[in-house]
Amino acid sequence: MSASPHSAKNNAGRTPRVFRPVAVTALAAALVTGAAAPALATVDGKAVPKAAAGQDRPELQKTIQAIVDAGFLGVQARVNDERGEWVGSAGQRKLGTNAKPPANGHFRIGSSTKPFVATLVLQLVARGKIKLDAPVADYLPQFKLDRRITVRMLLQHTSGLYNYTGEFRPDGSVEPGIPATGKEWADVRFKTYQPEELVRFGLSKELRFTPGEKWSYSNTGYTLAQLLIEKVTGHSIAEEMKRRILGPLKLRGTVLPGASPELPRPHPHGYFRYQDDAGQWKVIDVTRQNPSMTAAAGDMISTTQDLATFYSALNGGKLLPAKLLAEMRKTHPKSAGPFGGYGLGTYVQDMGPNCGTVLHHNGSTAGGYVSVMYGTPDGKKTLTASITYGDAAPDLAEAFPKARDNLLKQVFCDEQTGPANEAEPTSSP
Repeated sequence: MSASPHSAKNNAGRTPRVFRPVAVTALAAALVTGAAAPALATVDGKAVPKAAAGQDRPELQKTIQAIVDAGFLGVQARVNDERGEWVGSAGQRKLGTNAKPPANGHFRIGSSTKPFVATLVLQLVARGKIKLDAPVADYLPQFKLDRRITVRMLLQHTSGLYNYTGEFRPDGSVEPGIPATGKEWADVRFKTYQPEELVRFGLSKELRFTPGEKWSYSNTGYTLAQLLIEKVTGHSIAEEMKRRILGPLKLRGTVLPGASPELPRPHPHGYFRYQDDAGQWKVIDVTRQNPSMTAAAGDMISTTQDLATFYSALNGGKLLPAKLLAEMRKTHPKSAGPFGGYGLGTYVQDMGPNCGTVLHHNGSTAGGYVSVMYGTPDGKKTLTASITYGDAAPDLAEAFPKARDNLLKQVFCDEQTGPANEAEPTSSP
């Protein structure tokens, strides 16, 4: 999931929590943080010399530490820019321990999955297997979809399809979807969902608007995209993703887990805080959870290194022809908000005269994890990170936004005083 860039009334599937359970992209995207450490942790948890990370950048370490100080359990972050590569971590790997999160640990990326899926669909468009503006019903007739809904609309959240993880009503209240928040989700976090089941739940609700007329974040559309990929290729999305993206880019730390609750080692632990039936606050370790509740809308596992490699390759033109990369960045006018506009599986945001344009798609899971993925249009600069929740409620009103904005300015602005966006997008699994 990932946090959303717009207000509750304008965003489908947003829950009252700052990080929407599955379809968030703005807040989570903004979640980049910092930590300070004299040495960096490697994948095996051992310290390596500072020089191995490319350079010592105490300002970045200080900023990620500020994210931890805002109430999060831990952060691992990676920056690739003209100065080289910097990697750092801050906070705790697990409650009750002093060890920092592994600097290239595995984590659940939530809605940062969507750019991978959108890229895969567009690769199939390039090969003539899918037509971007064809009715989805032509490929998946079993769902009897409105013929006005096109493949493009699935990727751009303009289909009008109800978001199966929940929607905001016009008055701001929430119409629940499948269990995706609070004790309700905690109780069923190991439940297995089938993609068809999720889609049919979304289709059991009326269209939220005429297809193509508005914008509303919908995990239903991306789960349909998964079924579309599988239909036209005859293979599972995991097989196609490995063959077309993960294999060629050697993304060995990236996994499509299906219904498996396991998280490859090494990894930081993620926690979930909720109120029980008696109103008492409980904290549980949700490192193990069944990600099938979001399918291709947000189930992937990755590392900061793999996310950086993928986003650099995508934006650098190595995965898509120039024409389709341009389509990916063509935003819908109704998607405009504080985190930019939404194209096909990516946000496009102008951060100001000293910062320029950045592309991003962050994510968050129903519990435990937030992912951050930013890059410049030429693919030469990236910021990727993982943020984990602990047993405290983070300060999302002041401390975190300040730390987040500082991090974005340091990475993407020419001057520290450059105007970074006041708020950034994301969603959860």
